[in-house]
Amino acid sequence: MNGLYLVTDSGIAQQAGHSLPFVVEEACRAGVRWVQLREKELSTRAFVELGVVLKRITQTYGAKLIINDRVDIALAVDADGVHVGQDDMPYELVRSLIGPDKIIGLSINNMAELEAVEGADLDYLGIATIFPTGTKTDTSSLLGLDGLRAICQQTSLPTFAIGGINVTNIQSVLQAGASGAAVVSAICGQPSPYEASRELIHLTNP
Repeated sequence: MNGLYLVTDSGIAQQAGHSLPFVVEEACRAGVRWVQLREKELSTRAFVELGVVLKRITQTYGAKLIINDRVDIALAVDADGVHVGQDDMPYELVRSLIGPDKIIGLSINNMAELEAVEGADLDYLGIATIFPTGTKTDTSSLLGLDGLRAICQQTSLPTFAIGGINVTNIQSVLQAGASGAAVVSAICGQPSPYEASRELIHLTNP
């Protein structure tokens, strides 16, 4: 499986003239196999309805659907897993709710947070924030490639780097030790999400 991970942003998709289901289907058609549904503004009902649609799409292509933060939504749509941040529900509680077979990803922003989860029952880490980005405004501590490299060297878990990653820098992220790269604008905000995904996948598998 290639190391490209799509994190959705319906606002960015709409600005580019796309619906979120269109973006996700085009990305999956191009070969993306990790999709995180991240919606901070939707009502619970709308979130569930969107999750059901995306679950159908990801299932068709053999991709994993991960829900950001909302364990209830993940359970409601039978998603493949949940991604939580440092301020979200503790991962131990997430595990007890979703069971042993689902995927849990956790955001790590610095070395101290990594040390705090040593030996934890997690499936992957999201390492943030690598480069400046407009989609995540709380970039108080940019890691950069050196920070990413240091964290990757200290964990055996798969790592997805996120933050300002695009066609110009995705290879440098992988060279720094990340297992993969999570992108938002680099797919959601492009004229052709399919072509954008193809190019990014090609760069992750040169």
